[in-house]
Amino acid sequence: MAAEHRDVLNQFFADLATGFAAQFGAPFQEVTATWPGTAVYDDGGSIVTPGTPVEKPCKAQFDAPTEAMRNDPGFLEKDMRLIVLSGTLDGTLDSAANVVVGDGEHAGTWSLESVQGDPAGIGWECRARKVA
Repeated sequence: MAAEHRDVLNQFFADLATGFAAQFGAPFQEVTATWPGTAVYDDGGSIVTPGTPVEKPCKAQFDAPTEAMRNDPGFLEKDMRLIVLSGTLDGTLDSAANVVVGDGEHAGTWSLESVQGDPAGIGWECRARKVA
């Protein structure tokens, strides 16, 4: 599938999910994916310039972890399944990111312990752990 077509399809599904959420109270909520940025080091290993943090808004839904997540090494009972709609995020999600939730039941900062794209490319399924 061409990247252009995939992007249109991803946006369609993201619009559909967020429209459903707005109309019927589905659990997609506004969150922010954050990355610390990449620091620049000198030859001695000292930081010359700290990384510039990156923040990107997106929509996500929390759910119970899957059985596969529960079988992952390092799984903790407090881990959650987090589904991030790809059409709502400008870029790609990876495990270097944290997800910040501003309010509600899951308010706080969540580290992404694993990130996997779904087969249809609609979003990312993540194993998330609250860190703050």
